[in-house]
Amino acid sequence: MEEKLINVYPKMFTWLFVGLLITFVSGYGLSLVPMLAMKLLSFGAIPILIIELVIAVLMSFRIRKMNKMTAIICYLLFSITTGVTFSVLFLQYDMFSLMSIFLITSIIFAALALYGYTTKKDLSKLGVILLITLVVTMISSLINYFIFKSSSFNVLISIISILVFTLYIAYDMKVVKMLSNELEEDKLAVFGAFNLYLDFINLFVRLLEIFGKEKD
Repeated sequence: MEEKLINVYPKMFTWLFVGLLITFVSGYGLSLVPMLAMKLLSFGAIPILIIELVIAVLMSFRIRKMNKMTAIICYLLFSITTGVTFSVLFLQYDMFSLMSIFLITSIIFAALALYGYTTKKDLSKLGVILLITLVVTMISSLINYFIFKSSSFNVLISIISILVFTLYIAYDMKVVKMLSNELEEDKLAVFGAFNLYLDFINLFVRLLEIFGKEKD
């Protein structure tokens, strides 16, 4: 198992880098044409969310039966669609602020990924707690958005979400080890990258919501 993981981790982080690069480059490129970005989002926001949800469900529950190429296509498609929504961030926030938050996210990510890789603690039970907390925060966020519209409550939700996705990084590093006997090497690398990609992106967005500086 250890020998397999030695091969999996470099591939996993390579795929993670590829996914993040696609998202940020496509998001930035689209933001250079604001009218196109707004038109895509106005007509395609719901389809994009549906595509992302379907891919997330497929990757979570069908990864064992999915072949390697299908997993790669799903991951890359998810990265591209997320890039479309990220164009709004490049239009809304100051570039220096975006780069600073990205750096902070990277530092937090590296620290928790290292912890998840090295710790001997059993983090399997943490998954259920994190999932329940995540679902509750998502529902609370929707209720606040449509009903209460409280900025202070939104900040609280963002803080809780930051904690959740920070812990998810360590947990998902452990998941790779737990699935090392169930998935083939390449598919495990893509699946691990997908989970860590979600952690990174969500952590980045939540940090941006609290600390990001909007354009004048």
